[in-house]
Amino acid sequence: MANPKSVLPLYEKNWYKYNYKRVFDSIILILLLLLLGYRLISVNDYSLPWFVAFLCECWFTLGWIFTMSTQWSPALVKTYPERLLQSVEELPAVDIFVTTADDKLEPPIITVNTVLSVLSLDYPSHKLSCYVSDDACSPLIFYALQQASSFAKHWVPFCKKYNVQTRAPFRYFSDDNDECTTNNEEFRQEWLQMKDMYENLSRDIDVDPKSIPNLHESDFAIFSNTTRTDHPAIIKAIWENKEMVENGVPHLIYISREKRPKQPHHYKAGAMNVLTRVSGLITNAPFMLNLDCDMIVNNPKIVQHAMCIFLGSRGEKEVAFVQCPQRFYTSLKDDPFGNQMTMTYTFILGAGLAGLQGPLYCGTNCFHRRKVIYGLSPDDVENVLSIGSNKLSEEELKQTFGASNDLMKSIIHALEERTYSTNDINVKKTIEKATQVACHGYEYGTFWGKQVGWIYESIVEDIVTGLLMHARGWRSELCTPNPIAFVGCAPGDNLATMSQFKRWATGMLEIFFCKHCPIFATIFAKLSFREFLGYMWIINWGFNPFAQVCYSCVIAYCIITNSYFLPKVSSEKYLYTYHY
Repeated sequence: MANPKSVLPLYEKNWYKYNYKRVFDSIILILLLLLLGYRLISVNDYSLPWFVAFLCECWFTLGWIFTMSTQWSPALVKTYPERLLQSVEELPAVDIFVTTADDKLEPPIITVNTVLSVLSLDYPSHKLSCYVSDDACSPLIFYALQQASSFAKHWVPFCKKYNVQTRAPFRYFSDDNDECTTNNEEFRQEWLQMKDMYENLSRDIDVDPKSIPNLHESDFAIFSNTTRTDHPAIIKAIWENKEMVENGVPHLIYISREKRPKQPHHYKAGAMNVLTRVSGLITNAPFMLNLDCDMIVNNPKIVQHAMCIFLGSRGEKEVAFVQCPQRFYTSLKDDPFGNQMTMTYTFILGAGLAGLQGPLYCGTNCFHRRKVIYGLSPDDVENVLSIGSNKLSEEELKQTFGASNDLMKSIIHALEERTYSTNDINVKKTIEKATQVACHGYEYGTFWGKQVGWIYESIVEDIVTGLLMHARGWRSELCTPNPIAFVGCAPGDNLATMSQFKRWATGMLEIFFCKHCPIFATIFAKLSFREFLGYMWIINWGFNPFAQVCYSCVIAYCIITNSYFLPKVSSEKYLYTYHY
């Protein structure tokens, strides 16, 4: 790990006080409490509509308390990447995970653009490695990545030579990009050449899987007789930066974990755990970035911004992960489906929680500290050497991390913050060992998915995994550089949006009823109380429609039956107040 040399801070955290907003929020809370108080003292008015309205209003008040507490003291982080090289002797390595699960819903051209934007980051190339997880075991994805690696040998130098800001080719060469209008003739010629090469790449990978050129060559032989749910573990080194050139193309590795029918694969959480183990054997970088296949890099210096937080004076012992907001480039006009969630990110999920123990882990656009993913808590940081001094037996290590001796060695290196040197990394020689830890049976009888790695308790593995980190006492930070770090592809219709919301609501309710419930994490672990209120706001979000529908039905019921659930102006209480 790099050693600090400068007293200048790498990042600063600023809290903001919106006093007018606090006043209005407090007034709303007082009005809600007065309404509940009125219902409690109005015993003579009790009826079924009255009682249902009272329960709904109790829920609305509780939800407002959650919301008000979370957005009471928002904070934002300002990073200073220009100070990074002055403060550390050597930049740490970063392993980047890109996940895709369906080559039809997520066309290869989308994954390719994300990978190309990652490979061209403004960070030493020999410090980066890109791992692509293909849960569909698609030969088309593998073929597309092969073609993309050839294009990357031209694209990466072009981006760094001309300091290109948008490094996903399909966005860079879009109609609204006017960079080619420059008077620099050399740049214009190279721009036109790169655009022509990208158009050829797009045509080459827009093919039917059965008509892939050279489909029967040795690289593709392993894809024969495979299906989405029945195939062996496949790991291929598409490109290896053998010379460890600083401005070259980083390692690019394809992974498709083993799947068998009727065997649980735990969806994205299972894929992330395989990526963690495989990358631990090959490059074992102390930090990891995970991206969905449709989230392209929008700020090429984002890794430097994240490292400012991790390597800062406080971040080294406190920060488990750095979350970047989700923004979308394909949202419809006025965002009718609310995909951007602008206000939610601004006041609650983003700056609001950032002022407490930290933002939630949102499943993508997130940098992780590897040793935290391995289950380390802040209290263990000072005593981490006990793992390497045999205080933990070999049997205990195997029960926790699995039977691979090579993986255990890499985990001990990661926990003790001993990184691999460039001479230690040989991608192709390590692939056979890495294939063993990508098999579906490797996790049986271990703590993977329970206490180590991504947690399997819910289909929203991101929320429960981040919750477990906060429960151990770690903090997280929100990184909002300008321009924004990543942009993605939002659902384009109401059906897709509703399906996504249904998945979120179901998964978060699973967390509420499992052993990782925030209530237990606050009482028995180290989740702070106000962070607990923030988690309760998001986890119980799925209950809101029930209260809202019931409250609406009460209104309709009262109209039909000529009854009431709100106070009458002509009641004795109001008449008494009026005469008085």
